[in-house]
Amino acid sequence: MSHYELLLAHIGTVLHLQYLVPLIAGTVAGVIGGALPGVTITMTVIMVLPFTFGLDPLQGLAAMIGVYVGGSAGGSITASLIGIPGTPSAVATIFDGFPMTKKGEAGRSIWVGVWSALIGGALGGIFLIELTGPFASLALEFGPWEFFSLFIFALTMVAGLVGKSVTKGLLSGIIGLVVTVVGPDPIMGVQRFTLGIHELEGGFPFLPVLIGIFAFAQLMPDVETIGTSAQPAVDPNKKVSLKVSHLSVLWDIVCRPFMLLWVTFIGIVIGVLPAIGGSAANIMAYDQAKKFSRRPEKFGTGIPEGIVASEASNSANVAGSLMMIMAFGIPGDAVTAVMMGALTMHGIQPGPLFISQHPKIAYGIYAAYLVALPLMVAVIWAGSRAWIRIITMPKSMLIPIVLVLCVIGAYALSNSMNGVYVLALFCVIGYAMVKARIPLAPLIIGVVLGDQIEANLIQAVATDANPWLFLTRPISGGLLLASVASIAFAVWQHRRENRRLAKAAEEEVDTDF
Repeated sequence: MSHYELLLAHIGTVLHLQYLVPLIAGTVAGVIGGALPGVTITMTVIMVLPFTFGLDPLQGLAAMIGVYVGGSAGGSITASLIGIPGTPSAVATIFDGFPMTKKGEAGRSIWVGVWSALIGGALGGIFLIELTGPFASLALEFGPWEFFSLFIFALTMVAGLVGKSVTKGLLSGIIGLVVTVVGPDPIMGVQRFTLGIHELEGGFPFLPVLIGIFAFAQLMPDVETIGTSAQPAVDPNKKVSLKVSHLSVLWDIVCRPFMLLWVTFIGIVIGVLPAIGGSAANIMAYDQAKKFSRRPEKFGTGIPEGIVASEASNSANVAGSLMMIMAFGIPGDAVTAVMMGALTMHGIQPGPLFISQHPKIAYGIYAAYLVALPLMVAVIWAGSRAWIRIITMPKSMLIPIVLVLCVIGAYALSNSMNGVYVLALFCVIGYAMVKARIPLAPLIIGVVLGDQIEANLIQAVATDANPWLFLTRPISGGLLLASVASIAFAVWQHRRENRRLAKAAEEEVDTDF
């Protein structure tokens, strides 16, 4: 059978009840988990994981892919309606989604995000199906030199996330890298920088760090205002409707095809780069959409482009992450790390030989991903009334619920208070960074990539002490060259933006006179 005949056959397989029911259940759980602030997609997929132990591998993967796709779109619901990201990957959706809701266009803000997620996800699916095989062939050529250079390239790709101050962005990334050196080293397991504290011997677990930095730090400014205003995000006395002209919404999305394709490509690339995830993809895509827009000054006021950029890239990022785990056997983010663990429990090892050795599961993943996209739209449409109830809840009620869920999630990851202590520590660190206007995303990226960079550097040097191999090996050298190019491009964009702002300021002064 040909490539597409196999895909169609497996779509038919996934539509059978034994696979469709877990997929629907996972999608519903993902949308709900993604929409609830503080309950991340990773946390949701961890909660779903025990229910998949008794299923065959494809059934379990279908449920987790449903969580992944549903959660990626579900995070935009609360981001648009109450100005709090349901997931870190919906942070940039707030910038225009929430202002659009405050202007009385709640339905438009939601559905621009949902349809953008569907279209971006479908475009990402094309890349997933067409490029996973070639990527797997490429992965066979990778050694520790290439993986080290790949992770360095991943770090440089987020150079555009440093905001207005390069120094503060670099400081944030360094803090993230420092966090990873606490605990056992990745090769020998020797304890480092634990200060004799038993709880630090395992290092800082990623999820409590993520929750503390993003969820708590983002909520603290709202907590400060509760005493002065305990009003809900949207006036409950005002009738709110999510009804909208879907043709009009679709036109808002497709009328700028270049931007749509560009932000989708960004989402796929960030998904392929190990461990960065949707939180970087949506911010970078939003930043790119703003820099290439003819009306950058309108971003942040409630325009469709900002939502399209964030959600299309966020959804495409899922496809990139799945590509990475199937081709390289490396989880693109924490969600695919859980999926990789589930496969390993069934005796299946993802990697370069995965498609040839397990074609049924590989094509089943393609099919489940494609079917989950329209299912996600249907679930969000069916739950429209529930989303309206969320936005009429006063922040004085909502924030304590979110904080409790964050604490419960941190505790449930290891069933110990260690996670809660880590969460509390990084709540303080994150809040201090917000107050100092230091960007949070580079810290998280540094935390995720730190161990991998160190491990591959040590393995490469232990194999051959010649440092020139990092440059003379073609793939490694190419990735390092791409790293330099990405930094140069980020500097050019930064200077271009400064010149545009300076020119706008001069024109404003001239008009005053």
